[in-house]
Amino acid sequence: MSDISYEPVEHNHALFLQKALKRKTFKQSYTALEGEYLLLREMLAARLNAGLSQAEVAERMGTTTSVVSRLESAAKHTPSLATLQKYAQAVGCQLEIKLVPKQA
Repeated sequence: MSDISYEPVEHNHALFLQKALKRKTFKQSYTALEGEYLLLREMLAARLNAGLSQAEVAERMGTTTSVVSRLESAAKHTPSLATLQKYAQAVGCQLEIKLVPKQA
């Protein structure tokens, strides 16, 4: 068992995305989820800017770390408006939702 070694695989997300977006089916799926990915990036950035861990956010929200982890993941989870407001407050932000006209 001692002959097992750990060799991490390097991952360059920007390069991966650049290559993957050349595939039509991937690009269609990725584009369809663009709004969700944008929200996730905003949430992660807000938490990191606040210098908080998931556990600290969970405590401020009155919930568990696993709930915060699910909120910040790309899993099929649709949080309520109330949950998003609690998250925003926990990371020192206010939730702002707006409708933007589609561009032609």
